Amino acid sequence: MNRKKTDFVVVGFALFSMFFGAGNLIFPPLLGRNLGPAYLAGIIGFIITGVGIPLLGLLASIRIDGQFELLAENVGKKFSTIYAIVLFILIGPLLAIPRTAATTFEIAVLPNFPNLNPLIMILIFFAINLIFVLKPSKVIDNLGKFLTPILILILFTLVLKGVLHPLSNLSKQIIPNALSSSLLEGYQTMDAIASIIFASVILGSIKSKGYKGNSIKKVTIKASLVAVSGLAIIYGGLTFLGARTGTLATDLTKSELLIYLSRNILGTIGTTAIGVSMALACLTTSIGLLSAGGSFFERVSKGKFKYTFNVLAMTAVSIFVANMGLEAIVSLSSTLLSVIYPVTIVLILLNLFHNYIPKKVSYKYTVYTTLFISIFALIGSKFSIVGDLVNLLPLSKLGFEWVLPAILAFTLSTLLCKRESSSTNNIINFKEEIITEETKKISY
Repeated sequence: MNRKKTDFVVVGFALFSMFFGAGNLIFPPLLGRNLGPAYLAGIIGFIITGVGIPLLGLLASIRIDGQFELLAENVGKKFSTIYAIVLFILIGPLLAIPRTAATTFEIAVLPNFPNLNPLIMILIFFAINLIFVLKPSKVIDNLGKFLTPILILILFTLVLKGVLHPLSNLSKQIIPNALSSSLLEGYQTMDAIASIIFASVILGSIKSKGYKGNSIKKVTIKASLVAVSGLAIIYGGLTFLGARTGTLATDLTKSELLIYLSRNILGTIGTTAIGVSMALACLTTSIGLLSAGGSFFERVSKGKFKYTFNVLAMTAVSIFVANMGLEAIVSLSSTLLSVIYPVTIVLILLNLFHNYIPKKVSYKYTVYTTLFISIFALIGSKFSIVGDLVNLLPLSKLGFEWVLPAILAFTLSTLLCKRESSSTNNIINFKEEIITEETKKISY
């Protein structure tokens, strides 16, 4: 068989594994349990923000060759740099990396060692990370190649058996506005942000296989479709499984519910298998993010902060945050993502339709409007006086108060601002040599 005919499948599996390595399996079952008979709307909403937008993020990243620092280049150089740093802090030591450790503990370790101090496991988890990050090895790459098919097999078996033989009747719907709630829940996966980071790795992997020019784009699109198709099936299936728990699991946390489903559908062996697979997936993802972060912060600091120092600093922060526990991390992420996610969605869409935007100043007005409204809404969630003003905005009760202001800002800036000359069409041209080390260190 011609190996290149299946390259997109291999890369697609790699991308699939990266997304799940961030601990995303914990969200759909609880969403389904809380929606009950409205689970179908939940599946649609969750897939839109948890799968659809990440797909758009991957496609938009093709234009900037996977260099996520350039995603906001048309907004301004300072904004682009600050945005990239904030993005990586969120996807790195503040949320995603510690979530991999917390997920590993609660899904893979706690069920088997209920009396183990979580800090001990977290320290062991990050010690293993440092072994591979500070002294790169191909062992983790080879592990990843075998891990992904096993993880996919376990997950598809879990979903298929659970759909054919549901555990119980539909649970009771306890959250209103099923569609909007599931759209916001999809934020929690952080997949839209992750897609921008992972794009550099995927593009680097495709190039290393000898693809050039337009063929890179074709393979990337095919691989992305493989990954997001798998994500959609698993997310949808797990949401359904959660909805069919009736009154059996009404007081379980996100991770406990996933373990409950695995144990009651696949038995003890299934629980162990999914725990081990998730632990390894989380490990490979955290290793990749740590190594990518070490290189990124060395680059943006122009060498002032060296790779080793960056990795150790990120590890220290990650240990502290991971020790807070999975539920606390999820709660923290919901607050921070309410600001950065709308901006990221807007930037993805603007980059995706870059060639059809005649005035690049539209980037600046649209993004800054989105950022302002998102911060305003966050403040409003803490202070009722501001909250009353936020509630005057369309779609505010659904959590999407930024949408219409962003559309209005884009429309007005496009129609009213003078057409830019060709010399200013490219507002920023500060492309540097970006994201090379990461392609060697993140497994697939």
